[in-house]
Amino acid sequence: MSDGGERFPKACRLLRPSEFDRVYRFRRSAAEGARVLYACPRQGSSAVCAPPLPARLGLSVSRRIGNAVVRNAWKRRLREAFRVARRQIPAGHDYLVVVRSGAAPGGADGAAKIEGMLVALAARIVSRPAYRDADVPPAFPTKPRHR
Repeated sequence: MSDGGERFPKACRLLRPSEFDRVYRFRRSAAEGARVLYACPRQGSSAVCAPPLPARLGLSVSRRIGNAVVRNAWKRRLREAFRVARRQIPAGHDYLVVVRSGAAPGGADGAAKIEGMLVALAARIVSRPAYRDADVPPAFPTKPRHR
């Protein structure tokens, strides 16, 4: 698990519904078993001289997967896999993992399996010519909160 050396800061997370929506609207995905990874280039990551923006992760684990214990186990396992494999995942993109079914794999073998899945799916999506040439949907502005 976590050794405390690397963190999972807010800069590496999809936080707003508009960010999730933009990744869904881009409609580029790859699947492995019951897990689907959606990807979308980050806005502002096209600068040639600037270092690429860090990859960001969003998670979608619905109630169909199981009770709160099962859903949270999936989320913990996916966040940890992303944190560990972040250096191998192409930077400058937003990723969204959707879990369709099943229990979270346990143990070190399960962790390695999920890390490999994230890296492989991310590389598969980003390397497609249709991904590189597609128009990125604009981010919808969030509605102001009324207090």
